[in-house]
Amino acid sequence: MVRHVQSLAQLENLCKQLYETTDTATRLQAEKALVEFTNSPDCLSKCQLLLERGSSSYSQLLAATCLTKLVSRTNNPLPLEQRIDIRNYVLNYLATRPKLATFVTQALIQLYARITKLGWFDCQKDEYVFRNVITDVTRFLQDSVEHCIIGVTILSQLTNEINQADTTHPLTKHRKIASSFRDSSLFDIFTLSCNLLKQASGKNLNLNDESQHGLLMQLLKLTHNCLNFDFIGTSTDESSDDLCTVQIPTSWRSAFLDSSTLQLFFDLYHSIPPSFSPLVLSCLVQIASVRRSLFNNAERAKFLSHLVDGVKRILENPQSLSDPNNYHEFCRLLARLKSNYQLGELVKVENYPEVIRLIANFTVTSLQHWEFAPNSVHYLLSLWQRLAASVPYVKATEPHMLETYTPEVTKAYITSRLESVHIILRDGLEDPLDDTGLVQQQLDQLSTIGRCEYEKTCALLVQLFDQSAQSYQELLQSATASPMDVAVQEGRLTWLVYIIGAVIGGRVSFASTDEQDAMDGELVCRVLQLMNLTDSRLAQAGNEKLELAMLSFFEQFRKIYIGDQVQKSSKLYRRLSEVLGLNDETMVLSVFIGKIITNLKYWGRCEPITSKTLQLLNDLSIGYPFQKSCWVQPQPGGRSEHFSFLGINNQSNLTDMRCRTTFYTALGRLLMVDLGEDEDQYEQFMLPLTAAFETVAQMFSTNTFNEQEAKRTLVGLVRDLRGIAFAFNAKTSFMMLFEWIYPSYMPILQRAIELWYHDPACTTPVLKLMAELVHNRSQRLQFDVSSPNGILLFRETSKMITTYGNRILTLGEVPKDQVYALKLKGISICFSMLKAALSGSYVNFGVFRLYGDDALDNALQTFIKLLLSIPHSDLLDYPKLSQSYYSLLEVLTQDHMNFIASLEPHVIMYILSSISEGLTALDTMVCTGCCSCLDHIVTYLFKQLSRSTKKRTTPLTQESDRFLHIMQQHPEMIQQMLSTVLNIIIFEDCRNQWSMSRPLLGLILLNEKYFSDLRNSIVNSQPPEKQQAMHLCFENLMEGIERNLLTKNRDRFTQNLSAFRREVNDSMKNSTYGVNSNDMMS
Repeated sequence: MVRHVQSLAQLENLCKQLYETTDTATRLQAEKALVEFTNSPDCLSKCQLLLERGSSSYSQLLAATCLTKLVSRTNNPLPLEQRIDIRNYVLNYLATRPKLATFVTQALIQLYARITKLGWFDCQKDEYVFRNVITDVTRFLQDSVEHCIIGVTILSQLTNEINQADTTHPLTKHRKIASSFRDSSLFDIFTLSCNLLKQASGKNLNLNDESQHGLLMQLLKLTHNCLNFDFIGTSTDESSDDLCTVQIPTSWRSAFLDSSTLQLFFDLYHSIPPSFSPLVLSCLVQIASVRRSLFNNAERAKFLSHLVDGVKRILENPQSLSDPNNYHEFCRLLARLKSNYQLGELVKVENYPEVIRLIANFTVTSLQHWEFAPNSVHYLLSLWQRLAASVPYVKATEPHMLETYTPEVTKAYITSRLESVHIILRDGLEDPLDDTGLVQQQLDQLSTIGRCEYEKTCALLVQLFDQSAQSYQELLQSATASPMDVAVQEGRLTWLVYIIGAVIGGRVSFASTDEQDAMDGELVCRVLQLMNLTDSRLAQAGNEKLELAMLSFFEQFRKIYIGDQVQKSSKLYRRLSEVLGLNDETMVLSVFIGKIITNLKYWGRCEPITSKTLQLLNDLSIGYPFQKSCWVQPQPGGRSEHFSFLGINNQSNLTDMRCRTTFYTALGRLLMVDLGEDEDQYEQFMLPLTAAFETVAQMFSTNTFNEQEAKRTLVGLVRDLRGIAFAFNAKTSFMMLFEWIYPSYMPILQRAIELWYHDPACTTPVLKLMAELVHNRSQRLQFDVSSPNGILLFRETSKMITTYGNRILTLGEVPKDQVYALKLKGISICFSMLKAALSGSYVNFGVFRLYGDDALDNALQTFIKLLLSIPHSDLLDYPKLSQSYYSLLEVLTQDHMNFIASLEPHVIMYILSSISEGLTALDTMVCTGCCSCLDHIVTYLFKQLSRSTKKRTTPLTQESDRFLHIMQQHPEMIQQMLSTVLNIIIFEDCRNQWSMSRPLLGLILLNEKYFSDLRNSIVNSQPPEKQQAMHLCFENLMEGIERNLLTKNRDRFTQNLSAFRREVNDSMKNSTYGVNSNDMMS
């Protein structure tokens, strides 16, 4: 007993050190000791002692968190009796100690919620022992206010806990528990919560009483958690909440048909302090988002009418909206009015004219106060965007009045942005234009709003633009103009150029008229005139934000008015011709080219402008009109004296050269337009690149060269070449490139890998170039029948993979946070390169072994070495690595199965494990690739087994025999994959059913006894009345299936599987069982 007391005192002291000490070393030591305690065998008994006798809140917190960890573990779980005891103990502990520290109460409630969730399907004497939740809580609700708060918090935390999936248990098990909880308890909890809120609002709340406050807050949280429950397992992402529909079950209809439920929350909003109102509004947002199909038309109209009345009442008494949280939630509520109801339904509401006027005034006021809650503006603009987009489709006879109010919203947005410029510059505030993502989102919304009553939008934009442009011009000509005044006008013009680009981008071809195109012409003329003015000053000064706005404008203009589908007689071009002398698309494109060249010349050191300019060039170079009208001999290779971003000066970083690839892709496309077979023209174009290669070759030939300069020259060169290689997707042009680079310059690339393998800034561009060269894009790698070039190219590929692979493995231990950049990224590119070469269909790989060439073998052996250096977890943690690995493995299992069969047992097991883990990956591409790999392996195994049982003159090869032997020694791996695939098909949302079905037949035929046991286990896990139906489903699955893997047999099995999955889902819909079978297979 004394030892217990002593160890308790030690534990309490450690807790104190962990939570209170400021000394890092002491805290780390205490943390280490407590981690050891949580893993000790007597942790459970000591936790109980800590709760009973612990004198500090920190020791109680430790006990609660340790117990939560114990009940959550998947291996060696606690027995049922023990978990029931802990649950009862926690409830009694909370009931007898209502005034514990808040964080202790929270931790104990979390423990209760976790036990209840994980034991939801546990039975004792035919009774679900953890489901009597409301009974557990009732005694708390009948006691003091403190007890009431604990009871409500228990329900709130439990609802939240059951709604959240955790990574330690299968998603299928989580959904089974959540669905059962939804069907058996959630509505009762919601009803209880609403009744308690009614009682609370019925009494005169004593708003000075802290405990009353706490109870009200917990009740609102509980109600919100009920309404926020993931009813049908869609796991909606919070970032897309403006599209959210709350999938309330049909059994809840009564609560929503009763108008008092909705009224309760509107009444609460007006009667409680503003600090609680955000939670009330959050509940209203969810209620407003109830799925449409819950009501018939008349019921929905009545519900909407009550909702709109409530919104009107808030708008008429807007005092509480001065709180930013209230304001934000109210904006979300307004947005839901249109996302869940149609304009035709809204206009029929009795008070619609008054409400739309109030909403318009509220929006205008909100936009004018641009500095207040800027993140909430999105919801208001979303409402007006949806309203404006619905105008052409509304069939109701009642007036929607949007032609009156939408221009007011447009005007408020535009003028408020312009007025903000001066204040932001004067007070040094954060400029919204710096957040390009937010600006782009708002402009996308404005593009639709501004197109409603477009004449008014254009007239306003023309008036404001002319005022700012004139002031700007006068300031530039004035010798005494202050820089502040110039900056203000540039800021205003930046907003106007962005907005003009947006409204032009909002043009919808079927709804546009000639008059609107003429108006677009007025706006475009003004932007181009401003561009001429700003470009003429670039030698002295420029404004980066204004240039980015110009590029955004050009991008929108390109989408709408440039291309084969645009009518050349458009009124826009007529206006451009009258004002600027730009008679047709070709002349407008020449303006584009001029702007691109100007930007690359003057803004080469500004990465955002350079990359966006090059993206514009790249997008234009794809289009036929641009190629046709802009085909001129491109400047040979581009010159760094013309475009500074092509330079290799010592100021720029190696990674800053990425935009060169985009530039050369565009140049390559333009060169290809008229290149044909003209080798002289091609060589002329490549002169600067030839010179750069010769420079690097010369450096490498001497022992003393400037390494930094060599790296810069080479990295710039290979980035340029990759751009050209990507653009050359025709056989003729690509062959010119291939013959230029091989054999002359390939050794330089190999040498660079040897020298700088440890520097990813050098190796990544070189490896990516090689991966592009071996990629048979558009069948460009079609060598003549007598040409050895395919084999020679693969030799170079093999050499590079082997050189890089063997050297990168000498790096030793790499820190976890750098492992991708330093090692895994290069390995991933090598995998992609090998996959492209193996699947390119331009090499006969049988030739290598026949003539004793080890190129193929070296590449494959290096792949295995690299693979074994990567932990399984990394294969799935890094998306690019997993995609390159699994797509390469797919090719290897399809065409090089003899190589896979010849590998050592531990390598084969590693590969099979990676396939097994990939089957459950979230990335559908990875999952589908794994299914394909597994199908190839299973088919190979089945064929070899079939051959081994037949009396044939040709015996099995040594590799096949060994592979069969390994598989027979480790049947559990294939069996595990069979159960995984079956589990996904039966219990999960299977997104690639066809792919899953292909390996499943082979897995069943290879493991017939195991499949039979699995089937019986699943059938027996069903309720007795459903077992016969489940048995029949399995019978139908194998109906008419023969013991072979012929295509006809596979196709029949795939059809059977579709029917099987449908029948099983129907059978299990109303069943609360089935999770046990999932446990058995997990």
